[in-house]
Amino acid sequence: MNKKRIVVICPGRGTYTRETIKYLTDCNKESAPLIKWMDQKRQTDGRLSLTDLDSSPFKSKTHMLGENASSLIYACSIKDFLAINQKKYEIVAFTGNSMGWYTSLALAGVFTYKTGYRVIEKMGSMMENNIIGGQIIYPIMDDEWRIDNNSKDKVLEELRSLGAYVSIILGGYILIGAEQKVLDKLLNSLPKIDQYPIQLPYHAAFHTPLLESISNRATKHIPESYFNKPIIPLIDGLGNIWSPFSSNISDLYRYTLRDQVISTYNFTKAITVAIKEFCPDNLVLLGPGNTLGGAVGQILIQNQWHDINSKSAFSKMQLKDTFLISMGINDQRKMVS
Repeated sequence: MNKKRIVVICPGRGTYTRETIKYLTDCNKESAPLIKWMDQKRQTDGRLSLTDLDSSPFKSKTHMLGENASSLIYACSIKDFLAINQKKYEIVAFTGNSMGWYTSLALAGVFTYKTGYRVIEKMGSMMENNIIGGQIIYPIMDDEWRIDNNSKDKVLEELRSLGAYVSIILGGYILIGAEQKVLDKLLNSLPKIDQYPIQLPYHAAFHTPLLESISNRATKHIPESYFNKPIIPLIDGLGNIWSPFSSNISDLYRYTLRDQVISTYNFTKAITVAIKEFCPDNLVLLGPGNTLGGAVGQILIQNQWHDINSKSAFSKMQLKDTFLISMGINDQRKMVS
């Protein structure tokens, strides 16, 4: 039987929510020992175990803090990845959004799973009790998920005028990073669209020059020796492909702890490269949750992939012949596990 080719997508911060509580229950025999190891590491470090966090009632001020959320999301993604039936599916590439880049590195073999945890735990706790700036999410699309270039241009001009940065390009959304005083101005000046603009709680000004100090600290605490060449290709937040044979470890180290920390993360470009360069039979989105599902759909629309040119067309395709498989949705999870 021919295997289906898949690109695996790893989610970032903000994906562990009230709806994803108890995501780590029912770990399989592959993931359970690893989750147990992470629990022990956190307890040794004086933190709540991931299992305890996952089983406790959701509290934003606990579950969404970087020192908890990052490792929780990593554990959930690892759990999902290790449930994929690789006898039926061939993984041809990995990519991710923001923090999901670190998860991608672990799944692609750049890190061991345990080293991946150490890196994510370190990066997630760098701003403990001292978050630098913040993030706002804002839509630049119409009701059918098509980019509104006029709206996009106006938003970008507003950012330039106030000294804010494009933090993440996320399908039909822009994530904006800036100091809090600038975000406060944007929250008042950007035109209201439904509930937007929204400031994301406990998020820093990720992927902006404001995190220069975090990049400097990261290179002091995380050695290049943690890094290996990937076993499976990776697509980064610039749309670059890191291949098993051609990747330079020093370049990958510098991109991971320098470039992507202080520069825009273009998730739209990453998914565009994934579908055009690897032509997968499916995209598989790891959990927790499915918050990236809409953004991926919007990127497919931008590329008119498989003639998808609207939200309606994307929804019809998903019902008829699911292209984007979200493991955070139980019925879709069964397709790949």
